[in-house]
Amino acid sequence: MISSWHSLPVEKVIQLLETNIVQGLTQKEAEQRQKTYGPNTLGEEKSVSSLFLFLSQFTNPLVLVLLFAGSVTLLLAKYTDSVVILGAMLVNAFIGYLQEQKATKALSELKKVLKYKALVIRDGIEQEIPQEHLVPGDIILLQEGGRVPADARIIESWELKINEAVLTGEWLASSKQTEPVAEQTPVADRDTMAYMGSVVEEGGGTAVIVATASNTEVGKIGKLLQITAKEETPYHQKLKRLSSFIGVAVTLAAFLIFLAGVATGKDLIEMFTIAVAVAVAAIPEGLPAAMTIVLAIGTQRILKQKGLVRHMASAETLGSTSVIATDKTLTLTEGRMEVEEIVPFVKNGREDILCTAALANRAFIENPSAMFSAQGGSAFGGEQWRIIGKPTDTALVRAAMEAGISKTVLEKEMPLIFKIPFSSKTPYTASFHQTFQGTLQCHVAGLPEAILALSLLSQEEKERMAKKLEELAQRGLRVIAFAKKELSRIPHSFHQEVSRLQFLGLIAFKDPLRKGAKEAIREAKEAGVRIILVTGDHPLTARAVAEELGIDGGRETMMEGKELERLSDKELQRRLPYISIFARVEPSHKLRIIEAWQAKGEVVAMTGDGVNDAPALKKADIGLALGSGTDVAKEASDLILLTDDFAIIPAAIREGRLIIDNIRKIITYLVSGSFTETILIGGSLLAGLPLPVTALQILWINLAEDVLPGAALAFEKPQKDLMKRKPLKKHESLLTGEMKAIIFFVSVISDVLLFLLFWWLLQGEYSLSHIQTLIFVGLGLNSLFYVFSIRNLRENIWRYNPLSNPLLVGAVVFGISLLFLAVYAPFMQTLLKTIPLSLFDWILLGGLTILDVTMIETMKWIFIKREKLIQ
Repeated sequence: MISSWHSLPVEKVIQLLETNIVQGLTQKEAEQRQKTYGPNTLGEEKSVSSLFLFLSQFTNPLVLVLLFAGSVTLLLAKYTDSVVILGAMLVNAFIGYLQEQKATKALSELKKVLKYKALVIRDGIEQEIPQEHLVPGDIILLQEGGRVPADARIIESWELKINEAVLTGEWLASSKQTEPVAEQTPVADRDTMAYMGSVVEEGGGTAVIVATASNTEVGKIGKLLQITAKEETPYHQKLKRLSSFIGVAVTLAAFLIFLAGVATGKDLIEMFTIAVAVAVAAIPEGLPAAMTIVLAIGTQRILKQKGLVRHMASAETLGSTSVIATDKTLTLTEGRMEVEEIVPFVKNGREDILCTAALANRAFIENPSAMFSAQGGSAFGGEQWRIIGKPTDTALVRAAMEAGISKTVLEKEMPLIFKIPFSSKTPYTASFHQTFQGTLQCHVAGLPEAILALSLLSQEEKERMAKKLEELAQRGLRVIAFAKKELSRIPHSFHQEVSRLQFLGLIAFKDPLRKGAKEAIREAKEAGVRIILVTGDHPLTARAVAEELGIDGGRETMMEGKELERLSDKELQRRLPYISIFARVEPSHKLRIIEAWQAKGEVVAMTGDGVNDAPALKKADIGLALGSGTDVAKEASDLILLTDDFAIIPAAIREGRLIIDNIRKIITYLVSGSFTETILIGGSLLAGLPLPVTALQILWINLAEDVLPGAALAFEKPQKDLMKRKPLKKHESLLTGEMKAIIFFVSVISDVLLFLLFWWLLQGEYSLSHIQTLIFVGLGLNSLFYVFSIRNLRENIWRYNPLSNPLLVGAVVFGISLLFLAVYAPFMQTLLKTIPLSLFDWILLGGLTILDVTMIETMKWIFIKREKLIQ
């Protein structure tokens, strides 16, 4: 299949496609080709059903552990235990479903591009047909405002300009021509081609269809998107490891207890039942729900920052982001033209150049009265002016107005007589105006090379301006030249008068940076995140923007797409750490850049808005789509930047890191409590003692006492050093060394204290129900009070206000109330097999709780000191 249509002459293209420029295809031939090539449509990805979304919540590894425990207890006829465990699992699934359902929308991405009709010539007759009926060889008409229905080779161009941002990311329209370009020319520079989904911004033309459906450039991206595997998020990877840790530990503990019991001659069925009870005790039933709540709260916080998280797990991944590959237009820049520098040819020629810029211009002011305030006609409130026109024209009119020069007033004083529009033959705009003295003025704006050639300048003056022009171009600026001419009368030929001009100077433009973009880049870099600029723009433009943003833009740090294509994977891996800018890149290049960074173990976030960005957005650990972008990009993304602002990204990273911090606190809190119960029960069984607590009492502590304080940790505020830390490594565990130590020592310390209490009480006159009630309340009080230590794993409790989280305080108070209810309410006494406690009992348990918290704080102090020594 031919892929280099852009490099072939029109005659050769027509010959290969066996068509006719004037007559087009016959209807019969078109129908035959339709059978060969199929309809000009792209596949539509099916939307996710509500049922599938709900069921997907059960793929969480921790939920699967709960499912197993609930099923086993059900088989053993422990119906109350089963209901409680499976109920906890359903609550978790429901919370996750509600959050993701909010962010999920059925986006029929690529198919939306094709819901249009096309103007085609068949049998020599111009007709309008559904664009899915187009076939290679069809001759189509391109009109201003229309959408290109398939990939086509330009046959005729009448000042044709096409905006190809949907494909290339380049927001300025591309001028189209018929002369072939080099075969190796990148897609963004193929001026002889019109691509499916792009929009005719100006002029018109005819073209011949060379590719339809999946064979188009957009179709190729669609196929690339289908075969691109979405990386499993670092959060899911960490969660799997955590679940494995809990699962192995629980299974091992239960199995050892079962073996020990059988070895000491106890009944096989009884020991199996006890082993299951130990497993139930060890599983932190409230953990999945609490972690889901953390993610849900985090996504809501990110939404307040104008970021829409489409998948909850992605919120945590944001906190691990170590590389951001960002596009330029709209994300870092505003996607509009702004005058950056005015270079008058003579010293005081600034006003002259702006007058010509306003007159040799097709833009107009919709509300000219808004530019005058009280007296003196001074300009004000530029944001209130509604200027209609092309980006360059509107920028020039605005610059003139800001200097107090009104296009409206000028045109009233000097009425327009004749205008020559910009074209390939006349690369300038010339307007002729009559002055009040009866003479004419010709004002000209156009390509610098053309205007310099038409002006009365010495060779030395032309070289001086050419040098300045090169300097501006090196800064990535777009430049227009201006000149004028005085005429004594109306000429016979206006075109002939555009010569021997008085050169006025140059005006340079740029796409201005978004407000706050530079600060956001700096904040991300301070957080240890590497920023990579990946754009389809010209290298000079990319370098200029990068340097302005504080991204290293040296020659050795930039690579073009064509150079990237030549590199082997090994060579790319070697050079990757030194490259900060990738310019003139295509979709496959972006995908390769993402994969290369991921191969280095980095967590990569990628921004994009066009169809061309979709594969890379899907491949990235975090795909960041612009709110103004295509549906294709949004569907492939994990987070949508609703205001297109890069500043949302570091804010979202901050929230992601807070999510990680709070998840770790919850894990430490709930897992340590569960392991305490496991060791306590196991130790009692191995010592030949009765169960210190019943299975239902354990479930009451895990769900009624632990879940609300655990959930309240989701509302913890960020610590001061949050954005000063290095990003988490991709394979770094959710369980840190400090967490493991706290979980282990909390379990051991609590177990030793409670086991000694249990053993001592058994020697006295306490009944087993009284003893079990004491241990039950002791476990509850421990978990309700050491949560204040868990609030901050980086500081000791005396260095922060432990009561500053009102939700946590409320949860603890509520938990204590539930303990009292469990002990003193008659119906709860019957359900949980508890009896009322005396004042002495409560004092004894309170003392043990204080001792427990003191030991935890001692452990934290040791780790904090060690970390300071390492730093």
